[in-house]
Amino acid sequence: MSNPPEEAPAGALPAHLDTGLLSPVRAGTPAEAAVGDRAWLQAMLDAEAGLARAQARCGTVPADAAAAITAAARADLLDVRELALAARETANPVVGLVNALTALVAERDPQAAEYVHRGSTSQDVFDTGAMLVAARTLRLIIADLRDVAAALGGLAAEHRDTVMAGRTLTLHAVPTTFGLKAAGWRALVLDAAERLERTARDGLPVALGGAAGTLAGYLQYAGEGTDPAALLDELGAAFAAETGLAVPVLPWHALRTPVADLAAGLAHTAGALGKIAADVLVLTRTEVAEAAEPALAGRGASSAMPHKRNPVLATLIRSAALQVPALTAVLHQCMIAEDERPAGVWHAEWQPLRECLRLTGGAAHTAVELTRGLVVHADRMRANLEATGGALVSERVSAVLAPRLGKTAARELLTRAAQLAAASGRPLADILAELPALAGVLDRKEAAALLDPAGYTGAAGPLVDRALAAPAPARPPQP
Repeated sequence: MSNPPEEAPAGALPAHLDTGLLSPVRAGTPAEAAVGDRAWLQAMLDAEAGLARAQARCGTVPADAAAAITAAARADLLDVRELALAARETANPVVGLVNALTALVAERDPQAAEYVHRGSTSQDVFDTGAMLVAARTLRLIIADLRDVAAALGGLAAEHRDTVMAGRTLTLHAVPTTFGLKAAGWRALVLDAAERLERTARDGLPVALGGAAGTLAGYLQYAGEGTDPAALLDELGAAFAAETGLAVPVLPWHALRTPVADLAAGLAHTAGALGKIAADVLVLTRTEVAEAAEPALAGRGASSAMPHKRNPVLATLIRSAALQVPALTAVLHQCMIAEDERPAGVWHAEWQPLRECLRLTGGAAHTAVELTRGLVVHADRMRANLEATGGALVSERVSAVLAPRLGKTAARELLTRAAQLAAASGRPLADILAELPALAGVLDRKEAAALLDPAGYTGAAGPLVDRALAAPAPARPPQP
């Protein structure tokens, strides 16, 4: 028989709290706070209060009742853990929240308590709250992406012509520039910011459907003779205005496009940041050493090896980028929702959605520090260009020899020459100068010039220029 758990010492955090111990990429970041239990609770309360004010605009709830509900809709007045436990009895947290909010309002204005959650349903409140949480978190992420893009733009401009080895399938391929690599990172970040900005502006709607998506409860409380079409338009517009969210064409209780689109944008953003992290991790390898993370005393220390300074920031970003797409798969498969409200499908969205928001937010926040402080070792890039003894530019020599020898013959000759250079450890230019087939066709001086990596970066410079002419990320929508 196992021993009962010991009581937590005074001042210790309750055992049930998720403090980020196993998810350091989001620990302590703004996104973590924006999607925490208290923030989510406040968003649902904001949905309740916003709905009451919207109904007051439409004349179906007294203005003073809406004001009383708004005044009581404060997360600090409620016990989050108590609501979480109560949710086990109802399968969602809104039922307990409505009871608690009604009690708070009744203490201040018993008559106003009658108008809490009037005509509404749990999913209207939860989904609207979820969209509010998403909107608030996206503003943080977009702001961080803008900072990342600015830092990458600076790196791309500074290193427009810094030559380095381009690598394909892990091996040296042909020369490129670090400026082009940084410009590519920036393009991904710009695209991610644009997607999230578009979602934040147009793709986060209020949820307004009532028990089964017909708004029957809202209409019933509005009174006989109410024009359904008029109330639909007026209440939807008022609720959207009170919350800053979009107006949906239809109730979306079982039409989960808003969540699926949000998930797709977060997965793309995490992937864009993960690409940067993956490249940085390669460049910081000891034997590559072409870049390094910003140094901070104590960061990256190994528990066993005193000489190590691990690439912590890129590691954290990559960890998030690997998790988010898997979590969004859950959100996408929740589109397969039966009836007007499915059992377990809607409920399955909640935690993955929160994780996607806070992991992506943590990655974006971490990427700001990484890109602003990234150290580029141009000298090491130049040294690594010589690792293959000139073979890195064999494609160029092959193209020059093709008109002289024929395309197939030139390629075969360069392949053999590169193999000889690799086997002997001698420069490719020396091997070419000694080949009888090239006597009078290519001399040592021309071969050396052709094999200079700096002379074979193609349109890298103009590509960087064109990329930097792209607009910066759009400013996030304001609350």
